[in-house]
Amino acid sequence: MAILKVLKLPDPRLKQVSAPVESFDQAVRDLVADLEETRLAGPAAVGIAAPQVGVLRRIIIVDVSTRPKTPNHGHLVLINPEILHWEGFAIGREGCLSVPDYTGNVIRATHIRLRAQDLDGVEHLYEMEGFEARAVQHEMDHLDGLLFVDRVVSRRTDLYRRQVHQPAVFPRVKAQ
Repeated sequence: MAILKVLKLPDPRLKQVSAPVESFDQAVRDLVADLEETRLAGPAAVGIAAPQVGVLRRIIIVDVSTRPKTPNHGHLVLINPEILHWEGFAIGREGCLSVPDYTGNVIRATHIRLRAQDLDGVEHLYEMEGFEARAVQHEMDHLDGLLFVDRVVSRRTDLYRRQVHQPAVFPRVKAQ
């Protein structure tokens, strides 16, 4: 396993459409293992998509299970995912490993029905809602060459520079 280099905007590879996975072999398993290690090395990333590391294949990983009170399916490896149905919408703040300096408000469906394959090529259906549905939609956008900045409500009012907090430095006080 290896931590892979995450592509950053404006890398043109992030704007390309990914090809479906047709062979569920050891190379796909190795890529998924590397993607997971890369996701875990990132700053609090709940998902990652293969195009973010320069591999133009339709593979994403999403795991929102560490968020309390968030309905979820646990750790998911979704290959060739396809949204079959969506409903509702909500605006929510999103960030991305490939756009590390910004967050933004994005409109997403609140409920989705999804079809995807697992590492063995077996097809599964999922019903998702809330944050898990948002995270999956965000990662699926990468497969079609889209980033959250392409979907912000308004670049003028809904794109925010991420704040980097520095530790406080206090001057030394002489003891009396």
